Amino acid sequence: MTDAEDRKPQSDEARSAFRAPARASVSPAVDGESSTTSEFAVPEGLAVPRAGSESETTSEFAIPEGLGVPEPPAAEPEGSAFSPPSTYSARQAPPAFTPRSGIPVVSLPKDVPWQDRMRTMLRMPVTERPAPEPVQKADEGGPAVPRVLDLTLRIGELLLAGGEGAEDVEAAMFAVCRSYGLDRCEPNVTFTLLSVSYQPSLVDDPVSASRTVRRRGTDYTRLAAVYRLVDDLSDPETHVSLEEAYRRLAEIRRNRHPYPGWALTGAAGLLAGAASVLVGGDVIVFVAAALGAMLGDRLAWLCAGRGLPEFYQFTIAAMPPAALGVALTVAHVDVKASAVITGGLFALLPGRALVAGVQDGLTGFYITASARLLEVMYFFVGIVTGVLVVLYFGVKLGAQLNPDAALGISERPVLQIAASMLLSLTFAVLLQQERATVLWVTLNGGVAWSVYGAMHYVADISPVASTAVAAGLVGLFGQLLSRYRFASALPYTTAAIGPLLPGSATYFGLLSIAQNNIDKGLVSLAKAVSLAMAIAIGVNLGSEISRLFLRIGSADKRRAAKRTRGF
Repeated sequence: MTDAEDRKPQSDEARSAFRAPARASVSPAVDGESSTTSEFAVPEGLAVPRAGSESETTSEFAIPEGLGVPEPPAAEPEGSAFSPPSTYSARQAPPAFTPRSGIPVVSLPKDVPWQDRMRTMLRMPVTERPAPEPVQKADEGGPAVPRVLDLTLRIGELLLAGGEGAEDVEAAMFAVCRSYGLDRCEPNVTFTLLSVSYQPSLVDDPVSASRTVRRRGTDYTRLAAVYRLVDDLSDPETHVSLEEAYRRLAEIRRNRHPYPGWALTGAAGLLAGAASVLVGGDVIVFVAAALGAMLGDRLAWLCAGRGLPEFYQFTIAAMPPAALGVALTVAHVDVKASAVITGGLFALLPGRALVAGVQDGLTGFYITASARLLEVMYFFVGIVTGVLVVLYFGVKLGAQLNPDAALGISERPVLQIAASMLLSLTFAVLLQQERATVLWVTLNGGVAWSVYGAMHYVADISPVASTAVAAGLVGLFGQLLSRYRFASALPYTTAAIGPLLPGSATYFGLLSIAQNNIDKGLVSLAKAVSLAMAIAIGVNLGSEISRLFLRIGSADKRRAAKRTRGF
C-alpha cells in the first residue's frame, strides 16, 4: 500500500471524528434520557442547511447566491461614442495629443495684402491659428509686451478715429502684434473702446490693455500713412524696430492736413453746386447752392471751435442752403429752389459713417454697427431739424415750394457725368485724401453715375436697384485699386459714392412734412433710407467679391514698392 493510500483513510476518519460532536449535539434524547446540548447547537425548529462534503471558505468578494452574474456586453456597433472604429489598431494608433514634431503651420499666401491674411486668422479659433513667422524685431529677451500692446492700441485708435471698419481695425492690430511675435493675442474693437489681451501660454498670466477713442476726425492722408506703417511691420523683409515704429507713428500724428481751411470751404461749395446740377439746376442754382454750402460750412467751423456738439453743427450747417432756396422762391426768381436746397444737403449727408456702420453689421460687429448707425441717425435728425425750421417759416411767408418738382428732373448725360466727377473730386478734398488718389476716385465717381443713369433713366430700372449696382461697382473698383497700392479702400470708395447719396429724396420728404403731408413725406424719407442702405450694401458686396474671387498684386511688386520707400 502506498503512502497516498495510507493517508486517505486517515483523513476520512479524522473528518468523521470532527463532524461527530455536531451530529450528537442536535440529536434528540434517546430512551428518555436527557442529552447534553452544546451552546453552539442549532435550536429546535430552525432549518439546518445541508452541509457539503467539504467545508467551503467564502470570500468577501464572492457574489451572493441568487444574484445572476451578468454576461459581458456585446461589442458596441460601429459609430458608437464608446467603441473604436473598425480601422483602429492599437499598434498603429494615431497620436492623441500634439505630436512631437508639432502641429503643421498653415501656409497663407504671401502675395495678398496683409488685411486678407490677418482677417483669415482672426476668423479662426485661437487654437487653430497658424504659428507666426520668425520674429526678426525682437531683442534677445523677447519683445516688450506692454510696449507692443501700447503701439497696437495707438495704431488702432488712429484707424478707428479715421472711419475705418471694425474688422479692418482688428486686422491691423492683429498684424502689429504678430509682427513682434505675440501670436496668442485677441484684439477687440467697439465704437469708442479698443482693447487687446495677450497670454504667452496656458500657465502664464494674461496681459491686457485698453484705450478710449474720444475724438474723431476725417483725414484719409493720415489713414493711408498708418496703413503704410502696418504694411511695413507685417512685411518679413522690412526690419522696423519698436522704436522706429513709435517714431513714425509720432510723425503721422504731427502731420498737418494736406489742404488749408479755405480750400475745404471752397470744396464744400463746389460739391453743393455740382449736386444741384445733378438734380436739374442751372448756373444760378449752382451759384446759390455753392454760397449756401460755404456759409453753412463756416458756421459749422465756428460752432466746432466753441465746443458745440456735432448734432448742433449739422443743424446750423443745414440752415443757410435752405434759407437761400426759400429766399429765391419768395423773391419770385425763376429758379428751382428745390435744387438749391438739395445741393446744400449733399455736402452734409453722412455717407462715410453710413457705409462703415452697414459694413460692421455685415461682418458681425453688431455693437459697433448699432453705435455707428445711431450716430448717422442723430446727424440725419440734425439736418432734418435745420431744414424743417427754415421750410416751416418759408411756408408761413408764402413761399410756393412744390414737392412734385422732383418729377421734372431733366436728363443731361454729359453735363451730369461732369457734375458727378466734380462732386467726387470735391468730396475727396473734404475727406483730406492724398493728391495721388484724387484722380482715381474722380474717375470712379463718374463711372458710378454713368451706370446709375444708364440703368435708371435709359433702362427704366428702379432707383434702389440702380443705386445698388452702381455702388457695387464702386466697391469693386475701390478694392482693386487699394489692393494694387496695398492701401485702405476707403479713399477710393467713400468719395465715389457721393453722386449716389439720396439728397433729393431727403429734401422732398422734409418738404412734404413741412406742408403737413405726413404720409407722403414718410414715403419719401423711406425711399431715402432705402437708397442709403443700397449704397452701403452695394459697396460692401463689391469689396467682398473682389476679396473672394480676384487676386491683385504679387510679392515682387510689393518688394519693389518697399525699396522705393527707402526703408
